[in-house]
Amino acid sequence: MVMENLLSEKWEVQPKHSSTEALQRWRELCGVVKNPKRRFRFTANLSKRYEAAAMRKTNQEKLRIAVLVSKAAFQFIQGMQPSDYTVPKDVKAAGFQICGDELGSIIESHDVKKLKFHGGACGIANKLATNESSGLSTTDSEALNRRQEIYGINKFQESEPRSFWVFVWEALQDMTLMILGVCAFFSLIVGIATEGWPKGAHDGLGIVASILLVVFVTATSDYRQSLQFRDLDKEKKKISIQVTRNGYRHKMSIYELLPGDIVHLSIGDQVPADGLFLSGFSLLIDESSLTGESEPVMVNAENPFLLSGTKVQDGSCKMLITTVGMRTQWGKLMATLSEGGDDETPLQVKPLFAVVTFAVLVQKLIGRKWQDGSTFSWSGDDALELLEYFAIAVTIVVVAVPEGLPLAVTLSLAFAMKKMMNDKALVRHLAACETMGSATTICSDKTGTLTTNHMTVVKSCICMTVKEVTGNASLCSELPESVTKILLQSIFNNTGGEVVVNKNGKREMLGTPTETAILEFGLSLGGDFQAERQASKLVKVEPFNSTKKRMGVVLELPEGGLRAHTKGASEIVLAACDKVINSKGEVVPLDEASISHLNTTIDQFANEALRTLCLAYIELEKGFSVDDAIPESGYTCIGIVGIKDPVRPGVRESVALCRSAGVTVRMVTGDNINTAKAIARECGILTDDGIAIEGPVFREKSMEELLELIPKIQVMARSSPLDKHTLVKHLRTTFNEVVAVTGDGTNDAPALHEADIGLAMGIAGTEVAKESADVIILDDNFSTIVTVAKWGRSVYVNIQKFVQFQLTVNIVALIVNFTSACLTGSAPLTAVQLLWVNMIMDTLGALALATEPPNDELMKRAPVGRKGNFISNVMWRNILGQSLFQFLVIWFLQAYGKSFFRLHGYPDSDLVLNTIIFNTFVFCQLFNEVNSREMEKIDVLEGILDNYVFVSVLGSTAFFQIIIIEYLGTFANTTPLTIFQWFFSIFIGFLGMPIAVALKKHIPIEN
Repeated sequence: MVMENLLSEKWEVQPKHSSTEALQRWRELCGVVKNPKRRFRFTANLSKRYEAAAMRKTNQEKLRIAVLVSKAAFQFIQGMQPSDYTVPKDVKAAGFQICGDELGSIIESHDVKKLKFHGGACGIANKLATNESSGLSTTDSEALNRRQEIYGINKFQESEPRSFWVFVWEALQDMTLMILGVCAFFSLIVGIATEGWPKGAHDGLGIVASILLVVFVTATSDYRQSLQFRDLDKEKKKISIQVTRNGYRHKMSIYELLPGDIVHLSIGDQVPADGLFLSGFSLLIDESSLTGESEPVMVNAENPFLLSGTKVQDGSCKMLITTVGMRTQWGKLMATLSEGGDDETPLQVKPLFAVVTFAVLVQKLIGRKWQDGSTFSWSGDDALELLEYFAIAVTIVVVAVPEGLPLAVTLSLAFAMKKMMNDKALVRHLAACETMGSATTICSDKTGTLTTNHMTVVKSCICMTVKEVTGNASLCSELPESVTKILLQSIFNNTGGEVVVNKNGKREMLGTPTETAILEFGLSLGGDFQAERQASKLVKVEPFNSTKKRMGVVLELPEGGLRAHTKGASEIVLAACDKVINSKGEVVPLDEASISHLNTTIDQFANEALRTLCLAYIELEKGFSVDDAIPESGYTCIGIVGIKDPVRPGVRESVALCRSAGVTVRMVTGDNINTAKAIARECGILTDDGIAIEGPVFREKSMEELLELIPKIQVMARSSPLDKHTLVKHLRTTFNEVVAVTGDGTNDAPALHEADIGLAMGIAGTEVAKESADVIILDDNFSTIVTVAKWGRSVYVNIQKFVQFQLTVNIVALIVNFTSACLTGSAPLTAVQLLWVNMIMDTLGALALATEPPNDELMKRAPVGRKGNFISNVMWRNILGQSLFQFLVIWFLQAYGKSFFRLHGYPDSDLVLNTIIFNTFVFCQLFNEVNSREMEKIDVLEGILDNYVFVSVLGSTAFFQIIIIEYLGTFANTTPLTIFQWFFSIFIGFLGMPIAVALKKHIPIEN
C-alpha cells in the first residue's frame, strides 16, 4: 500500500482508469525487467491505445464533415440528378438490389443524397428483401446463406490464438537466461578444450538442461493461462438484442444478425451493427466510444444513421441493420484496438548482491593465484572457475529478483476468474478480483439484486378504493366502464413493454419486470394490448428516467384531441395531480382528505414491502406541439398499484456474512423510503442504529453534516444517479473506504466508474452498465456478490502466501551464497542448483500456492481496506523465523558437516557435503511450502488433499529432486547420497513444520 500511495502521488498511476501518459511514464521507469514480453503480457498495449485514439479522432473528423456535407446536400437535393448506381451481378442473382459496399459508404459518410436516391430507409429495406414490420424470413435457409455470402456476418476479426511455441520463445527472452546461455556456451568450449568430450561438457550441458526445463515449465504455465483468458474473453462478448424475425420478436445474439434484420433498441443498449432509424422516440445516441465526442447525437428520420458500438443514452427505436462485422466503423476500430488491462505494479529488487558476490569470488581467485605466484598465467581450469563464478552471480539475480510475483498474481487471478465463472460472476478486469477482497462497503441496488425481480401487482387503489388483486376479472366488474377504459389506455400505451404472440401461439410479455407486472394487470382486467395500441396514435414518448422517476406519452385520440399519460414514483406523480377519479368514476378536485387518504395508502403499501406506482392523465390543449415537453403538473390521478417483489432466498444470510466479515452493506434505491426500509429490515441491512434517508434530503446536507451522517447511512431511497455517485465518492475519498457498487441502468454508469469495483447485473443490466463495470453478476443475485468478495480475499491471501514462501527462499539463498563466497571463496549452491531452486520458488510455487480455493474462514476476518500493508507482521514473523532456522542449518552443515557425516578422508567430501546442503535446502523449501498454506492457523494440512494442483506440484518436485541427486550428478554437480543422508535431509526439512507451529504459538502477533 505504501507503494500504491507512492505510485498515485508521484507517477499518477491509479488502480483504475490511469491515463496512457501516466502508464507510459511508469513503464519507462520500470523498464529494466528480466523479461518485458512476459512481464507486460497482460497489461495495456500502449502503442495500440495511441493507434485507437488516432482512429477515433479520424472518425470524429469524418462524421463532422459528413454532417456538414449532409446539411449542404439537403439544400441542393431537389435540383440534383440521381447518382448512377449499378447493382453487381452476384448481388442481383442472390435476390438483392444493393451491395454491401454501397450500404457501407451511405452509413460511413452519412450520405443523405445516396440514401434519398435509394428511397430512404424503407427503400433500402425493400432492396435488402426484408419487411419493416415482420423482419427477415428464416424459413428458407438457402436464402439466409446467400445473404451471409453477399453481406458477411456480424463478427469481428480476432487475433490468431498464439501457439505453445510462441510462449516458449517469449520465456527464452529472459535476460538472465540469455546470459546463462552464453555462460553455458563458453563453459562448453573451455570445458571440451581442457577436459575433452564428454567430461568437459557436463557443466555447460547442465546449465543448458536447466534453462530448457525452466523455459518449458514457464511456457506451459503461460500457455494454459492464455487459454483461460481466451475463454473468459468469449464470455465477455456475449450480448443479446431484441430482434423481429418471421413476424415474432425475440432475443438473439448480436453475432447472428444479418443486413435486413429489424432490431429494437432501448436505453442502455449497444447498437449491434451499422444501420438506419425506422421509427422511434427521443433517441439520443452516445458516440463517444467511436468518435471520442462526449455530446450525444439526436437520431431521427432526418438524421437516421446508427453506428455499431455506440450506446443508446435515451429513448427507443426500431432500426434496420445495413452493414455488419468488419465493414462497420466499429469493426475497423476493433481491428486496431487490442484488449489489455491496466498496469499493475512490479515488485523489483535490485540485483546488487550479484555484483558484490561476483566481485568477492573473483577477488578470492586472484588472491589465491597471487599467493601461488601464478597471477599472470591463466589455465583453462581458471577460465572455467571464472565462468562458474559469473554463472553463480547471474543465477543470484535469477533468485534475487522476485519476477515470479506478477506472474503469481496473474496466475491466481486467472484461476479465480475461471472458478468465479462457475459461481455466476464474470470478471471483466483482472485486478477487480483482488480489489473485491479488500472491499469495506457494498452499495447495493434493491430491485433484482436483493429481490427476485419477479413482479406481480397484488394491491391497487383505483377510484379511491383499496383492493387485493387476485388475478381474475372481478376488479374489472367493480369499476365504472369509463375508468376501466382510461386505465387500460394508460397501461397499454404508456409502457416500455409489449405483449406479443410467440411461435407457439401463446401470449408473451416483453419488457422490464415492472412493465410486465403492469401489463399482466391490464390483461387481467380484460384488456387487449394490440386493440388498445391501434385505437389511438402515439404522438410523443418520454421514456422512464431515473432522475424524473416517471415516464409519459402523448396520444392522439380517435375522437380528436390529445391526452398525455404519466406513470412513475407514487409521491412524485401524486404531487403533479390536482384532480382524482372518485368511487363513482367522476373526476373531482383533489382535496386535503383525498391527498391524505392516497398518501396513507402509499405508506401502507410500502410498509408491506410493495413497490408503488401512480398512474395519471391530463387532457392537452389544442396548441400542443410534438416539440413541447409533456406537462409537469395538472394531472388527474387514475390510481395507485402495489407491486410485490419478494426478497431473494439466501440474501439475509449473505448480508449477515458480510457484517461478520467487516463489510458494511448499504441499500441505494430509487424506490419509496418505506418500501426500502421494509425490504432492508427483511434483508438484515437496516439495524436499530442505522439511518434511512431520501435522496433529496441527502442532497441538501452540508459537508459537516455529511461527515457525521454518511457512516450511519444504511438505506438511501428515492436516490438519483448523482446521489449514488456522491455517496460513493465521499465513501472512497473522505472515509478511505474500498467501495463496491452494484448497478443495472445506464444512469448507474458514473457510480460504477467511480467505485473501486463496479458490479453490473447480467440479466437486468444494460450494455452501458456492463461496459462501466469490473465484474458482471450473471444471475443478478446478492449472494454471488458475497462469493466474489470471498474469492477476492482468497486471491489476496494466496498472493501473500506465495510472497511469504518466495521471500524466505530469497533471503536464505542470497545470504548463504553471499556469506559463503565471502568466507570460503566458493558458493555451496551451483548455477544449475540455483536455477532448480528458482523454478521451485517461482513457477511451481506460484502454481501450488496461488491456486488454493477459498474457505469460510476468510469471511470471519476484517477486510484489508485501503491502508493495509501487503506484507503483514505475521508474514514477517514467519519469513524471518524460517529463514533463521534454514540459515543456521546450512551454516552448521558448512562448518561441521564433514565431521557430522564422517566425510574426512572421502575423495569427494566437498561434493558430498554440497549435495547434502543442496538436498536439505530443497526439502526445507518443500516443507515450508506446506507451512505457507496457512499464515496464522496451526493446522496447515487441513484440506490439502482437496487441492490436487498443490499435491501434484509437491509430489513432482520431490520426485525430480531424487532424480537430480541420484542420476543427474554430472550435470547438477551432485552425487548419490546414502539412506542416512537422505533421511537427515528430509528430517531437517520436516523440522520446519514444528518450528512454524512454535512461531505461531509462542510469538502471537496482532494483524
